[in-house]
Amino acid sequence: MDTYGWLSILPPLLAILLAIKTKQVYISLVFGIWLGWTIINSWNPLAGFIHTVNALVAVFNDADNTRVILFSAMIGAVITFTQYSGGMKGFVQWVTEKGIVKTRKSAGLLAWFLGLIIFIESNICVLVSGAVSRPIFDKLRISREKLSYILDSTSAPKCIILPLNAWGAFILGLLAAQGIEQPIRVFLASIPFNFYAFIALALVIFFVLTEKDFGPMKKAEERVQKKGELMKEGAMPLISDDVIAMEAKEGVRPRAINMVLPVAVMVIMMPVVLLITGKGNLMEGSGSLSVLWAVISGLLAGAVAYRIQGIMRTKEITDIFMKGVGGLIPLASLMILAFSIGDTCNVLGTGPFVAQAAKSTIIPGLIPAILFLISCFIAFSTGTSWGTFAIMIPIAVPMINLIGLNPALVIASVLGGSVFGDHCSPISDTTIISSMAAATDHIEHVRTQLPYALLAGGMALILYVIFGFILFRH
Repeated sequence: MDTYGWLSILPPLLAILLAIKTKQVYISLVFGIWLGWTIINSWNPLAGFIHTVNALVAVFNDADNTRVILFSAMIGAVITFTQYSGGMKGFVQWVTEKGIVKTRKSAGLLAWFLGLIIFIESNICVLVSGAVSRPIFDKLRISREKLSYILDSTSAPKCIILPLNAWGAFILGLLAAQGIEQPIRVFLASIPFNFYAFIALALVIFFVLTEKDFGPMKKAEERVQKKGELMKEGAMPLISDDVIAMEAKEGVRPRAINMVLPVAVMVIMMPVVLLITGKGNLMEGSGSLSVLWAVISGLLAGAVAYRIQGIMRTKEITDIFMKGVGGLIPLASLMILAFSIGDTCNVLGTGPFVAQAAKSTIIPGLIPAILFLISCFIAFSTGTSWGTFAIMIPIAVPMINLIGLNPALVIASVLGGSVFGDHCSPISDTTIISSMAAATDHIEHVRTQLPYALLAGGMALILYVIFGFILFRH
C-alpha cells in the first residue's frame, strides 16, 4: 500500500497534541481530519476543508457505521426508559432489601456489585451505586475517598469487558472501519487480554476484603475510623445532587422488572441475531446488526410493558425515547469524527507507515506494551478513553499483519491503556462523576486512587511485555 511517508502521521499527531493542549477532543479530531485531506490535496487548505465535509458525510455510506451510530444513540433511550419507568429505582430498592449489609466488607462488596451489574452505561452505574452506597458507607465509617475509588474502578473497566453497551458498539465500529473482517470475533478474543480492566476490578475486591490499604487511602481510612471525619478537613465535596439525572415518573411504583425486562431482552437477542446473521455460527454473525436489533427489541419490550402497566402513554414513550437519544448525540458526533479520521488515515497510509517504522526500530515483542503506554498517556492527558480509541486503533491495527502481532493482544493493549489513562485522569468525566456520586473532594479522590490505579497499570504493563514475546508470530 502506498503511503505519504512521515506526512501520514501528522493528522493523528495534530489531533493528539491539540486534544492534550485544549482538552477539546471534537475540535481536535476535526483539525486532524482537515490536515489529512489538505495533505492529500497538495496542501490546498480550501480543498482540504471541502473534502473534510465530504469525509464526514461519507461515514454514512457504510451501513455498519450507520448502524453503530444509531444503536449507540438508542442506548440513551434504554437509560431514560429504565429511569423514568421507576425500573432503576425499583432495582436499587430490591438489591438493598435483599442484601444483608452490616459490615464494612459487605458495604464495599455491595458498591462493587452494583457497579458491575449495571453495565449499559458507565456514568449511570456510578450514580446509582453511589446513591445507594453512600449512606451505608457513612454509617459504617468508611471514607468517601474509598467509595469514590470503588465507584470509579467499576465503571470504565467493567464496560470495556462487558461489551453489550455503547462502548462495545463504538469499538466494533472502529475495528470494522479498519477492515477487520470479523470485528466481533476479534473484540471478544481481546477481552481476556484486557489485563488492566480485570486487575482493577480484582484489586477492589482485594482491598475491600483485606482492608489493607496503603498510601493516601490508608490515611483517609485511619482518619474516618479514628476521628469520624468522612472527608479531609477543608475538603470541597462535589455533591451528587448537582448531577442531572432523570427521576422516576411521579406516582409510579418502583419495580425492578421495568429495568430488568428491557436489559434482559437485549442480552438474549444479541446472540440470537448473531446466530441468524451468521447462519448458525455465532462468530460469523454481524455485530452491528445484532446489537442494533438487540437494542430495538429491548426498547420495544420496555415500551409495551410500560404501556400495559399504564406508566406511560404513547406520547410519553416517544418523548422519553427522544430525550434519551438526544442525550447521546455527543457520543454519535464523536463516532462520526472517529470513523472519519480512521478513513483519512487509511487514505494516507498512516498505519502501514507506522508499522514499517516500528518493525525496523522496535523489538516486536515490546509493541503491545508500548501501545499500552502511549494510549495511557493520551487518555490521561485528554480525559477521554473514547477519543483515544479513535486515534490509536487506526494506527495499531495495520501493525498486526505487517509485523506479525497477535490481533487480540494488540487491540486489548490499546483498549486497556485508554481505560487506564481515563481512570487516572482528573479531567475524565467518569473520575469527576465518581467524586460527585461519593460527595467527596475531587482532588482527594484523584490523589487517593492514583496509587491503586498505578499498581494495576504496572501489573498490566508487565503482562503485556510477557505476552508480547510469547504470542509474537516469528
